[in-house]
Amino acid sequence: MTRKFFGTDGVRGTANTYPMTAEMALRLGAAVGRYFRRDGSNVHRVVIGKDTRLSGYMFENALTAGLTSTGMNVLLLGPVPTPAVGLLTPSMRADLGVMISASHNPAHDNGIKFFGPDGFKLSDEAEMEIEALVEAGVEPAQARNIGRAQRIDDGLFRYVERVKSTFPEGRRLDGIKVVVDCANGAAYRAAPEVLWELGAEVIKIGVSPNGLNINEKCGSTAPRTAAEAVVAHGADLGICLDGDADRIILIDETGAVADGDQLMALLASRWAEEGRLKSGALVATVMSNLGLERFLDGKGLRLERTGVGDRYVVERMRAGGFNLGGEQSGHIVMTDYATTGDGLMAGLQFLAEMVRSGQRASTLAKQFETVPQLLKNVRFSAGQVPLEEAKVQAAIQEAEADLAGNGRLLIRKSGTEPLIRVMAESEDEAILTAAVDHVVAAVEQATAS
Repeated sequence: MTRKFFGTDGVRGTANTYPMTAEMALRLGAAVGRYFRRDGSNVHRVVIGKDTRLSGYMFENALTAGLTSTGMNVLLLGPVPTPAVGLLTPSMRADLGVMISASHNPAHDNGIKFFGPDGFKLSDEAEMEIEALVEAGVEPAQARNIGRAQRIDDGLFRYVERVKSTFPEGRRLDGIKVVVDCANGAAYRAAPEVLWELGAEVIKIGVSPNGLNINEKCGSTAPRTAAEAVVAHGADLGICLDGDADRIILIDETGAVADGDQLMALLASRWAEEGRLKSGALVATVMSNLGLERFLDGKGLRLERTGVGDRYVVERMRAGGFNLGGEQSGHIVMTDYATTGDGLMAGLQFLAEMVRSGQRASTLAKQFETVPQLLKNVRFSAGQVPLEEAKVQAAIQEAEADLAGNGRLLIRKSGTEPLIRVMAESEDEAILTAAVDHVVAAVEQATAS
C-alpha cells in the first residue's frame, strides 16, 4: 500500500511547499468533507484545532473553505492540544476532527491530522480513499447547502475539565513543585492551568508562543531547559510536552531525563497490581528498549510491539482489547481516558503515583536498566531512495550479522521527516557503535551521490 502524501501521522511537510500548501489543504478539506458525507444526511460537523504555528491560520482558513464547500459545518477550536480534538470530536457529535500541527517539528513545518467520528485517527485504508478523492476532485455542494463556520470559545475549558477528571478523586498536588515546559505550543494555557487547579506550585516555561518559536530549544525534544529549571527551582518534577502536547518527557528532581519507556513501565506495573491493565499487556513500538520487555517479563506481563507511530499502537490496542500503550518518544496512550497520546494526562498519572507512594520522581522514573541503544539519523533529498541501494543493503546485512545473538538492528524511513533512522541495541557498546556507524556511513554515501 503506497500513499502519496499521507505519512505515519497525517500529511506533514514544510509550510507553503507541496504537499503542505494552502491549495492542497483546500483540496484535502473538500475530499475529506465528501468522504464523511457519504451517508446522505443533512447535518454534518467537523471540529478543527491547531497548535501555535504562524502557518496555522493559513491552513485553518483553507481547510474551512474546502470543508464548507461540501456542506460541512465547521467548529473552530483555536489552539488546543491534539488529544483535545480526539476528545471533542465525539463529544460535539462531529463527523470528523482535524488537527493542524507538525507535533515536535520546527515552526516552518506543519501538518494535518484527521480523526473519525469516534475520536480515533483514520486508518490507512481511509486515508487512501481520501487521497483518491483529492486526485479525482469532488463535486461541491449546491449554493444553498454550503456549510457554516463558527468559533467555539469553550473547547479548551472542556478539555481542561476532562484532563482533571483523570486524576484520582480526593487527591491533590499540594506541596509539589512542578516545572512544566509547554514548548510554546498548543498546551501553553491548558497544562499550567490543570496543574495549578490540582494544587501544584507551577513554574511555567515555553508559554509565550509567537508563531515562530514552537519547539525552539524547549519542549520534549529539547528537555535541557526544563532540567535546568527543575534544579534551579528545587522542583519535584519536570514535565516536557511537545508542540501539540500529545507526548511527554519527564525530568526528575535531580535533572535526569526519563523517556516514555520508563513511564510506561511504571504505569503497566502499577495498573497490573490494581487489576486495571487489560489482557496483561502493554503495547509499544519496535523502538522501545529491550530493557522494557525484560522488565515486563519479570512482572508476568507481555510487550506487544507494533510499527512506529502512535496510530499503529492505538490500532493494536483496539484490536487486542488493551488499554495502555505508547512510544519511547513519549506518546502515552490510555484508552480508558483518551483516544490518542496525551502528555498532560500521562504526567498526571505519574504525579498521582508520586502522591500515592510518597516516593520521589527519581525512584519512580527508573523502573528498569536500559540496554544500551544508539540512534542516528541521516537526512536525504527528495527523490532519493537510499535504502534500496545495494551497498546500503549489504551494510545492513553485515551489521545484523555482527549483532546476531547480542542485540538488534532497526532501520526505517521516518514517516514525518526526510530521514533514515538507524537504531541498534546491544550490551556490547563497541559492537553497537560499530554496527550503527557502518550503516550510517553507507546511507550517507548513498545520499551524497
